[in-house]
Amino acid sequence: MSKKENRSINPEASKRFGKGKKRILDLETLTKGVLSGDRVLLSKAITYIESELPEHQKIASDLIENCLPYANNSLRIGITGSPGVGKSTFIESLGNHLLSLDHKLAVLAVDPSSQISKGSILGDKTRMQELAADNRAFIRPSPAGVALGGVAQKTRETIILCEAAGYDTILIETVGVGQSEIAVHSMVDCFMLLLLPGAGDDLQGIKRGIVEMADIVVVNKADEERMNLAKESKQAYKNALHLFPPKENNWIPKVMTCSALKNTGIKEVWNTVEAYKKHTTENNYFEHHRIQQSKYWLFESINYQLKSLFYNDKKIKDQIDQVESEVTAEKVSPFRAAQKLIDQFIKKDQSDSSLNT
Repeated sequence: MSKKENRSINPEASKRFGKGKKRILDLETLTKGVLSGDRVLLSKAITYIESELPEHQKIASDLIENCLPYANNSLRIGITGSPGVGKSTFIESLGNHLLSLDHKLAVLAVDPSSQISKGSILGDKTRMQELAADNRAFIRPSPAGVALGGVAQKTRETIILCEAAGYDTILIETVGVGQSEIAVHSMVDCFMLLLLPGAGDDLQGIKRGIVEMADIVVVNKADEERMNLAKESKQAYKNALHLFPPKENNWIPKVMTCSALKNTGIKEVWNTVEAYKKHTTENNYFEHHRIQQSKYWLFESINYQLKSLFYNDKKIKDQIDQVESEVTAEKVSPFRAAQKLIDQFIKKDQSDSSLNT
């Protein structure tokens, strides 16, 4: 086999486990591997989190509980932006700056579009070659073919493992569009919005809610002939942000310019992130926000698991196409049809419970 044919994103993993092996690792091995910062075993552990196999899910659940006491010790930063804004280049530039300050960095993605496009962060990983090659950095794509609720929950669980593995800074990128920004905002401490030079169209094309969530706005690609346009955009964004109500954390969102390609302004962006953390720590918002997020994910997890149980139920699978046909033929209302399926699911659940007593 040629070297080209044997190319692997993580050749160390194939050495460790052997090509094509499907051996299930035990909980103790995975726990020790994650806590020791072993990148190969961390990757394997995250694969178990993403897996739909019951035996993997059981190990993943226990692993998260084992790692939880060693988590919650990082700074979590969400990064979003319009297509073409240069998120990959920005993340690599910021990541290399963090590594120069002796940080350990994990880059994760939330990508609800991956079920159609198979995701783009894996391509980003090949573009972030310098960052991916450093042992102090860990880059992980989101699972392909999973809806937003599943991707977001698995990313939230992955954060716990990365923190337990010693990564003190977690960058979470939104690759998809729409609700993914809200999901990311619910799991990070600081939310960063990347924009292109050119104030009007770019700002109008982004939902108001996403702009309101931003703690730091960064105008990227502020270089060469676009420098003056970037400065104009910075002032326009600052003026626009003043129209929004004060944030709960009492932080006034900052607007900055940088060129990730030229590596200018990156240091200043990070200094602003640190200023944000200092501000929210001193007024106790940082800890309050983490507590609120934990509550949010408790109920999100309940909703996601109930939905998964419902749609994976055999009787529901057998009936849902017929019920859908009845609705589209207007033989029954969507509300009555939904109630019929739910009643069927509850009866089945009650029947199972009586058999187990």
